[in-house]
Amino acid sequence: MSCCAPGNEGIDDAVTGRSPEEIRLASRPLGNGLYQVSFAVPGMHCGACMNTVEKALLQLDGVERARANLSLKRVNVQWRGNGVPPPMLEALDRAGYRAHLHEAMADEGDAMLRHLIRAIAVSGFAAANIMLLSVSVWSGAEDATRDLFHWISALIALPAIAYSGGIFFKSAWGALRARRLNMDVPISLAVILAFTMSLYETINHGEHAYFDAAVTLMFFLLIGRTLDHVMRERARSAVTGLARMSPRGAVVVNADGSREYTEVQKLEPGMHISVAAGERFAVDGSIESGSSEADCSIATGESAPVPISAGSTVRAGTLNLTGPVTVVASAKPRDSFLAEMQRLMEAAEGGQARYRRIADRAAEIYSPAVHATAALTFIAWFWISGDLHHSVYTAIAVLIITCPCALGLAVPVVQVVAARRLFDAGIMVKDGGALERLGECTRVVFDKTGTLTSARAMVANAGRIDRDAMAIAAAIAAGSKHPYSRAIAECGREHGMVFDAMTEYPGLGVEARLGPETYRLGRAEWALREAGEISAPVVLSRDGAFLAGFEFTTALRADAEEAVLRLQALGLAPEMLSGDRTGIVAALAGRLGIERYAGEVLPAEKLERLETLRIAGEKVLMVGDGINDAPALAAAHVSMAPSEAADIGRRAAGFVFLHDSLLAVPQAVGIARNAASLIRQNFALAAIYNLLAVPAAVFGFVTPLVAALAMSASSIVVISNSLRLRGAQVADRTAMSTHRSPSFPKHAGVPAE
Repeated sequence: MSCCAPGNEGIDDAVTGRSPEEIRLASRPLGNGLYQVSFAVPGMHCGACMNTVEKALLQLDGVERARANLSLKRVNVQWRGNGVPPPMLEALDRAGYRAHLHEAMADEGDAMLRHLIRAIAVSGFAAANIMLLSVSVWSGAEDATRDLFHWISALIALPAIAYSGGIFFKSAWGALRARRLNMDVPISLAVILAFTMSLYETINHGEHAYFDAAVTLMFFLLIGRTLDHVMRERARSAVTGLARMSPRGAVVVNADGSREYTEVQKLEPGMHISVAAGERFAVDGSIESGSSEADCSIATGESAPVPISAGSTVRAGTLNLTGPVTVVASAKPRDSFLAEMQRLMEAAEGGQARYRRIADRAAEIYSPAVHATAALTFIAWFWISGDLHHSVYTAIAVLIITCPCALGLAVPVVQVVAARRLFDAGIMVKDGGALERLGECTRVVFDKTGTLTSARAMVANAGRIDRDAMAIAAAIAAGSKHPYSRAIAECGREHGMVFDAMTEYPGLGVEARLGPETYRLGRAEWALREAGEISAPVVLSRDGAFLAGFEFTTALRADAEEAVLRLQALGLAPEMLSGDRTGIVAALAGRLGIERYAGEVLPAEKLERLETLRIAGEKVLMVGDGINDAPALAAAHVSMAPSEAADIGRRAAGFVFLHDSLLAVPQAVGIARNAASLIRQNFALAAIYNLLAVPAAVFGFVTPLVAALAMSASSIVVISNSLRLRGAQVADRTAMSTHRSPSFPKHAGVPAE
């Protein structure tokens, strides 16, 4: 199986997505004159390819960052300019990689798979027929009969090698044209030399020809290449699945009431979009009219339908289940929640972590070493034996068996499978580097509000409030975005009232009129004629008279206690740093069993604490959500944030978990540790293979056919070992505690800050 094969397979020279204007229009502005664009690079097959692609782009003026993704065969480029993109595609062409805007050929993966299957069929058919002819030669056919069988074998082998071997030959030629070496160069040399030497033997009436070995070699190489391709297609199915959740377009309701279908790329904030039952929301937005239920599992991980009505916020990719609604778009499609998740998934395998860098450096050194080893093997055997044929075939076997496929696959396959495993668990990882760092952590530091506790407020005394008063308050609160209003609206969602007029006064509350009566929901000193000694933060009044007072709590995040227990069992000492009052922080720490905590901590003090832990040799996992946590999230060894965190917090974090349960933290640690273990195992398997296979080939114990089998088998072993992560039990499950603190119910609330 070849691990490095730049080339243009599956690419038509006339494909769109290569003009500067198309690139400019496809680029996403990031601010301050910086743009980002993605290119598909179908010929990228290994870590060495990734390095070559990134280096070719980074050498251009204006290109500030290039990150290649092996599984998606894509490179994300950030460039700076006055609207004219640098000649990025030309630079990739010079490096031997044909590229285009990835939208221009969405089905390239399927086309490549079909081409590989056809190539396998051709080479397999040819190999079977040549093998039948070879049996007759091995059985004693001589002279004219033997020559006839050799010529027939040559006529079968030539078109088969030309067609099936084109995948390798194009790649090798592209590398040589760019004055580089890749591992398809020795494979191509091996196949061509085997065929040429066999043809020479046939012309000169020789006894032995190796057409069967050359074609069978192609057959097994293509099987390996196809297995690699299928594995990567499965690994990237999470990203392609997300892409399929984005509709191609939406029905826009114009100001005059007319409706028109608009492509998703042309949707803009402020547009009114009609979404029928059974359709997905194309952009983030808020419901303007209509009511329905939505499948929000893409965002929350929960499959239960969620009621949505006027004022409800919806995210791109969410499925509208039961009724038509009209949505006001709040973001462009490329800035939507779904697009952000796609970018996180695409980045998950592109990080240049320590293990990836080790494998890439080894592969870069390995390629020229292969050619040198084969050349020295030929010289040594020819000097010792004087047998040209044996020397050539031994060198061919060395060229084949020394392909570092197992080494090249050791890291990326594990990272792709781990990223998919995390995605299935509702956890997004930004890059392989974050995954590796998470497995190294020795301590976890939590923020409190929005992390150990939910950012959502709850009405603490809902059961003591008159039902009619709650119905009125919920109806008033439904039109406000304030956290306390949302909590009240949720408590009385089953009740509904329609007011003549409603006005929200920022910082005070909401006023509603119903006939001659005026209702107010907000601060006591604003809502009441006489506030007196009422201490409730929010009150409901009618014509200045008190109707109800509302107290609030903050809910503990789901499974917070069990998550802390699992992290302790994994050897990660928990710690809590919060800006809340020390008494509240101490009470929560006691209930959760967190021994070290601090309250009234400023952002700068969180940074100081993380630096102290770093100096002490600790590798800290920081879990937080707010804007004030962003510096600590960026400074920690690795960090996690919930999906409802502030935008700056999500960007600073290495992981984002989509559901409410805090068990995402120990689960991610368990997967990261398993991934690190499998990577080390893969390195060991690759090393053992080379220690055994290379000497055997150099000393002449391996034929080209056996070499092809061994090389493919080594790659399949590494892939199979990596795929064990898909079904492995996460490490923290073996250490789950079965007891809970009796003083702290699972969903208890704590006082709101």
